Amino acid sequence: MKDILRFIKKEEIYKKFALKKQKVRIILYSQLFFKIKEKMIYTNSDGGARGNPGPGAIGVLVRKDGEILTKYSAKIGEYVTNNIAEYEALIKALELASKHTDDEVTCILDSELVVRQLLGEYRVLNPRLIPLFLKVQKLQEKFKKVIYKHVGREDNFQIIVDELLNQELDKYGYKRYRK
Repeated sequence: MKDILRFIKKEEIYKKFALKKQKVRIILYSQLFFKIKEKMIYTNSDGGARGNPGPGAIGVLVRKDGEILTKYSAKIGEYVTNNIAEYEALIKALELASKHTDDEVTCILDSELVVRQLLGEYRVLNPRLIPLFLKVQKLQEKFKKVIYKHVGREDNFQIIVDELLNQELDKYGYKRYRK
């Protein structure tokens, strides 16, 4: 706060806006908050397997506010589970996000299991998930801060990544079970 005010003469602000000191502080804090938020990179990732286990694919997007910076999709194997696909998608999301920032990233997933495991609320018991969990932990070191957030499948950006992975599986001729 003092850094901001040092460049601006307080008296001029008070006269110009005819506001009390407290209101000016709130305005300046909110402006600072929005400038910080503008630097935030968000990732949405989704992984899925037709048949679970079965052929799997991932969909990832990296965005800054509402602007999509990167879209990515890929087939990841013939015999994977949904949870493995979710971890693979998050790994790719972190790799892509590291090309845009080393500061703070918010990773948005529709897998409650993966989010809770990364937050330490659930233990990772599946031996096939442990190496993927550790790879995510290693990728986190590229950033100052990583936030994990669970959202439902109804989230607009989550719908996009879900469609990316389904298009990838459709491309290889694997039928959808539901639309």
